[in-house]
Amino acid sequence: MRLDLEKLKLDLRRFTKARAWEKFHSPKNLSMALAVEASELLERFQWLTEEQSKKLDAETLRAVEEEIADVQIFLVRLADKVDVDIGKAVNNKMHLYRSRYPAGLVRGSARKYSDYKK
Repeated sequence: MRLDLEKLKLDLRRFTKARAWEKFHSPKNLSMALAVEASELLERFQWLTEEQSKKLDAETLRAVEEEIADVQIFLVRLADKVDVDIGKAVNNKMHLYRSRYPAGLVRGSARKYSDYKK
């Protein structure tokens, strides 16, 4: 199933409005909620080995899926509140990444872009 961010944004607006939660969804609160959900995602991997993290059992995978959904939901709500087009922002960032991390220069390395001499 493909995720339509615009549809999700509108669905989340309706969901929030129907529950009178707009007053709680300030950018500050949404960014904090996003961080909490990202931490809960991290927690699912905290004590796993690298190999275990690549082969999750069904129960752990279900929990990871739920945390990923929570992160996405709060990210879309936050972007909506501050009027950021996620698709445009991602495209712009990928353009920047391509210039900072040219494949021929960085292949196989995890160093930060500022560590490379061009």
